[in-house]
Amino acid sequence: MQIATWNVNSLSVRLPQVLDWLQANPVDALGLQELKLTDDKFPHAAFEEAGYRAVSHGQKTYNGVAWITRAQASDVVRNIPGFDDEQARIIATTIDSPAGEIRLINGYFVNGQEPGSEKFAYKMRWLEALHAWVKQQLAQHPRLVLVGDFNVAPEDRDSFDPVGLKDTIHHTVQEREHFQGLLQLGLTDAFRMFEQPEKSFSWWDYRMLGFQKNRGLRIDHILVSDALKASVSACSVDRQPRRNKQPSDHAPVIVTLG
Repeated sequence: MQIATWNVNSLSVRLPQVLDWLQANPVDALGLQELKLTDDKFPHAAFEEAGYRAVSHGQKTYNGVAWITRAQASDVVRNIPGFDDEQARIIATTIDSPAGEIRLINGYFVNGQEPGSEKFAYKMRWLEALHAWVKQQLAQHPRLVLVGDFNVAPEDRDSFDPVGLKDTIHHTVQEREHFQGLLQLGLTDAFRMFEQPEKSFSWWDYRMLGFQKNRGLRIDHILVSDALKASVSACSVDRQPRRNKQPSDHAPVIVTLG
């Protein structure tokens, strides 16, 4: 079974790329972020024609998340329960697998702009609410996968310039502590379960030849619960879509279970 995450940076712009990628990589579930469209504009028919179902939580112009799944999705939750938020950042669902149900949580984590800003304070509040909710979800659903654009580079090796970018957004001690807090709930960074090439990133700035020079960050993650950890057999970043014409600035990350 394969589960993937991809910040597509506008689904209306990159729908053909997503469909082409699914045809070449027929994963069982794909979490999308930054849809940048409302639910009434979501292209359900296009995914159904490709053999998938979709549940979405959209928003005009900004944000927006969705799960694209082969199996029927159930128990859908949009945004963090009890956390008042106008931004569409979370969608969770449950799907069947040969080994039993899997709870899928997909998040477009707050960027935060810069330390000390109001947006950074919002990011901290959002992460605290997420932590508490994921803890509850794990108690109810031991077989759980949390994916998304976390907007956090967890370690220095996840940044092209850890010295120059020290304490800047995505690199702060506070953000990294929140990431570690999620791991301490009983989650594992699937990508780091395996030996990976140096300078493995999932996002590259459009400017200054970021991708061509591999000036990137690893901010897109897949965390698997302890109950699923033993079944993880691979996890990788697919850089190929970043080479597309008019690409997203993010690349898909894929985990293989079983």
